[in-house]
Amino acid sequence: MVVVSYNTKDKLRRCLESIESHHQVIVVDNNSNDGSPQMVATEFPQVKIVQNSENRGFGQANNQGAKLGSRRLLLFLNSDAYPLPGSIDTLASIFEDDSIVAAGPMLLNLDGSIQDSTANRLTLWAVFCEQSYLEKLIRKSRFFSPYWTTNRLVKAGSIQTTPQVMGAALMCRSGLEEFDERFFLYCEDTDLCLRLSKRGRIVYVPTARVLHELGSSSSASRWRAVARYNRGKELYFQIHHGRLAMATCWLFNRTGALLRLMIWSIATVLTLGCVKPFRDRVQLFSLVLVAPREGPTRS
Repeated sequence: MVVVSYNTKDKLRRCLESIESHHQVIVVDNNSNDGSPQMVATEFPQVKIVQNSENRGFGQANNQGAKLGSRRLLLFLNSDAYPLPGSIDTLASIFEDDSIVAAGPMLLNLDGSIQDSTANRLTLWAVFCEQSYLEKLIRKSRFFSPYWTTNRLVKAGSIQTTPQVMGAALMCRSGLEEFDERFFLYCEDTDLCLRLSKRGRIVYVPTARVLHELGSSSSASRWRAVARYNRGKELYFQIHHGRLAMATCWLFNRTGALLRLMIWSIATVLTLGCVKPFRDRVQLFSLVLVAPREGPTRS
């Protein structure tokens, strides 16, 4: 399996501790300055460590690690993802079915609640519903909340075919597809699953469970994370649907940022600027609104 890390030392330690010893593990470090590579070398000598001299992004780093693996299956695992005992083997057992090319576990928040981890194909309608808050306001509607599907699949209680599982914990057959390195961070898993789905089935395996802390590598600069996510969506549409679709996605993203800026600005005024989280969101969406179209790339 491949674990990409960027300044997540303590979480990376917990991640590696959660992986059973019979699994091959390759850590690709994207030029962390928190001592992560030294920690891995000292505490986990059985783990192969690759140290990059710059932050190459999630996709490119995963491709580096994948080329060093020698197993028939690859698990791409975030450094802030902690598999529960037996879950990796449970995922691997699914591939006895030759029609399956990729699989994802049930992702759980640290409090045990279910995290969104499966989705339909990314569409412009899904982006519009996300940016207009329709997705949140009418969450149970398949029409106004068309993207995330986890709650529906969980109710089925069994392995289900799905267009997409999240890259936080994604297992696939080795040598089928690589991450598109044009994506720096966010939506590279959406793109990968689209290509994998043309080769076979992608399945959601709720009996395999992984705890996942969201946004660990992005929390220090939240606006950059949002801008990168927006740029990832725009790049996806540019690659798969053309420049008009990309421009439409860009418009939806900026309109969504403007809507959020207005909402949090009004909330800040009504509270006389006394609520720091409101002020922080005003600053965040101000920066997202004026972020360059190409989006921030390297850290």
